[in-house]
Amino acid sequence: MEKAHDVLIRNLSEHTALTGEDLDEIRALTFTQRDVAPNEDFIRQGDEPEHSALVVSGMVARYHLLGSGGRQYLAFHISGDLPDSQGLFIDQMDHGLSALGHASVAFIPHRELFTAFRRRPTFALSVWRETLLDASIFREAITNNSARPMQARMAHLFCELFYRARAAQLIRGNRFRLPISLVQLGETLGMAIATVNRTLADLRRGGAMDLRDGELIVLKWRELQRLGDFSPAYLHLKRQSPPET
Repeated sequence: MEKAHDVLIRNLSEHTALTGEDLDEIRALTFTQRDVAPNEDFIRQGDEPEHSALVVSGMVARYHLLGSGGRQYLAFHISGDLPDSQGLFIDQMDHGLSALGHASVAFIPHRELFTAFRRRPTFALSVWRETLLDASIFREAITNNSARPMQARMAHLFCELFYRARAAQLIRGNRFRLPISLVQLGETLGMAIATVNRTLADLRRGGAMDLRDGELIVLKWRELQRLGDFSPAYLHLKRQSPPET
């Protein structure tokens, strides 16, 4: 497994040219790493954060907790992501973070990050860019859930996750580990469980993809991209070569 600081460097280097001094500053940070069980909350809505989280391995989900006890999943984060970088600048978390499947998360003290930002402004800008990329994904999610029909909505989400995972070198052939339940899929896309089952069955029948045993399998990338009306421009990735399937 990669060390936590190398995971962070890999992700930030995707969009920011970091110098050797920047890399030394990142490596000098304190990373306290721990394993997180499936569906375990490691940041709760209402927390007053003193650390930022880095996803080292696995996948985590950002969600709003509703008054009814239900959840609205807002975004998914993979290895290298800083899913609560906004917590550096707000007093109280307005969302929670939980693991999807087994995950490993490293925590970095805010006080160390702010000290590093003052010494290495480029590092500070790279983390700021992370918050801007999150915002771009949020905007796309709003459009996806409010303006696209059910099948396109689900296909678009699968395209995004597969494309991001491929850029992070987490794809095995045409497969990506996606340990999401059908209930969670519905809570992400604003679908009842019956609609989730029907929509997933339609996508499977079309032969573009499958979701089985916690894995997303992309069989016909261009067809899935067409069904989801997916363009990766909003992800602002340097490496934007499409999958070959």
